[in-house]
Amino acid sequence: MPRRSSSRLDLAGRICGYIHEQRLAPGDRVNEKRLAEWLGVSRTPVRAALEELAAHGYVERRSNLGMTLVKPPPLPAPGGARELDELVLRVARDRHKGVLAEFISESDLMQAYGLTRLRVREALERLANLGAVERKLASGWRFLAAPWDSEARRQSYQFRLTVEPAAMQLPGFALAPAWIDDMRRRHQRFLQSPWDEHASIEFFEMNAAFHLGIAAGSGNRHFADVIERQNMLRRLSNYDWRYGQDRVLVSTREHLEILDKLAAGDIELAVLLMRRHLESAMQVRSTPRQNCSL
Repeated sequence: MPRRSSSRLDLAGRICGYIHEQRLAPGDRVNEKRLAEWLGVSRTPVRAALEELAAHGYVERRSNLGMTLVKPPPLPAPGGARELDELVLRVARDRHKGVLAEFISESDLMQAYGLTRLRVREALERLANLGAVERKLASGWRFLAAPWDSEARRQSYQFRLTVEPAAMQLPGFALAPAWIDDMRRRHQRFLQSPWDEHASIEFFEMNAAFHLGIAAGSGNRHFADVIERQNMLRRLSNYDWRYGQDRVLVSTREHLEILDKLAAGDIELAVLLMRRHLESAMQVRSTPRQNCSL
């Protein structure tokens, strides 16, 4: 029997929150792809977490339907998840500042942060699920992206200004209505909720899913691949959010405006809005000690 990792249990808890937030009822399908987009992870850890819930009788795999809700699971206690977010943010900030090297060991982090191995491993496995670190075969962990300086960030925006509008203009570009609805719901949540720095992880992952989803709408996997790579490279620097709720609201509203135009079939205007959105983000990020996940 495979080991029940802490990251698997943490992801199962987050899926419980999704089930309650979406008000899923017994018999409703629990869609792996939608969950992966909502959680900002690949489908493989989502599948493992669903198997954990299935072992407790909350979901079951049905022929031709996939995972289906049997009964709503209880919501997890909030304290542990918040503490884990705090540690993940601390690791992200230290890596972004260059305090943490490319290769790290659990023992190093235990000593630096004064934490148990279990707690350190939880944070590293969470970052691994998010595509920020990987476990080395011999020992230790490796960050998958170097700390970004201002020049690397500027070049990233220049690249995205070329790629993302081009993806939207490919013949046959289309977005799934379910994806549009999910993006609207996730963005509205940030417009309606007070800002908390612990939400910076979820905020970046929502932004990353937005840009990746638009690239995927091109129908050309190479566009999606390069945007997924960009998301991975900028992930840790964007977790260290320092611009407050004002920029959260600006980014969220710009995304919704682009989404509305795409849903209405107005590709030309959506492309102009995307260019303005990325150019504005590049200008904001050129100012010292400002951070924006766009």
